[in-house]
Amino acid sequence: MTTPNLTLTSPADGLVLQGYEWLPPDPAQCRASVVIAHGMAEHAGRYGRFADALNRAGHAVYAFDHRGHGHSARNVADLGHMADRDGWNRAVADLAAACALAQQRHPGRPLLLFGHSMGSFMAQQMLYQHGGMLAGCVLCASNGKPPPIAALGRLVARIERLRRGGRGISPLIQSLSFDAFNKRFQPARTEFDWLSRDAAEVDKYVSDPFCGFPITVQSWIDFLDALSEMARPENQKLIPKDLPVFIIAGSHDPVSGGGKGLRQLLDAYAAAGLNRVDSKFYPQARHELLNEVNRDDVTADILGFFDRSLESRQP
Repeated sequence: MTTPNLTLTSPADGLVLQGYEWLPPDPAQCRASVVIAHGMAEHAGRYGRFADALNRAGHAVYAFDHRGHGHSARNVADLGHMADRDGWNRAVADLAAACALAQQRHPGRPLLLFGHSMGSFMAQQMLYQHGGMLAGCVLCASNGKPPPIAALGRLVARIERLRRGGRGISPLIQSLSFDAFNKRFQPARTEFDWLSRDAAEVDKYVSDPFCGFPITVQSWIDFLDALSEMARPENQKLIPKDLPVFIIAGSHDPVSGGGKGLRQLLDAYAAAGLNRVDSKFYPQARHELLNEVNRDDVTADILGFFDRSLESRQP
């Protein structure tokens, strides 16, 4: 297990977040800072391989375990629970603070953001709340506007809160989310075959005590409510129009319906006036592109996008 080497105090409630600083061979020649926002039911330590590639490209990298995740959870009982109230917005405030920390440690250097899955939704909110901080953003394994059935999910979550409490775990919500993602890959070898075609990477996830844990009912409510907010056109219009954004996903990623949901997001960003949005969908790839069999190609594409984002800032 990778050991955190950096802490950050949350501006929302003082929670101490545990994270990582990965530096390039010559920190004095750092080209940019990259902040990574990891996904749900995983942790920042899993991104060391990606950070190494970014370091070799001259970037400093910062990644913190989100509240209720990894080493930032105060104990096992806190895994999956962001906060008793407003956990999502507190987590996004934490991410903004991580970005500010990266800027402080590398003043004058551009700031780049990479968000995977749940982290990509945090990044979507960052785009309209703090987009002016960023020189570029990658949304990996994300999705667009929630479908109409999502309203039913929000109702179910509230009913489950009445039954189980905010810190409770709902097998019903679990069956409608993570369990449902694995259905298209039956007969499945594990419960997490939907993550990657690379069996070794899936096995690493399954054996990791900081991966695959259930999410509390309150955290689901906060997350589902936030999805509707970030899809509002009036919020998307607040995103800087010339901010480079790169949207990537696997064609077999169940989170976006194989990329179908991201078509809506691309259309929404175009309607909001964003003029530097790129996208790429990888054939046969599943959810965790950085842990897929084609991860080297994905990493090269991200590095290329970051290079283009930085070049566009040159006078």
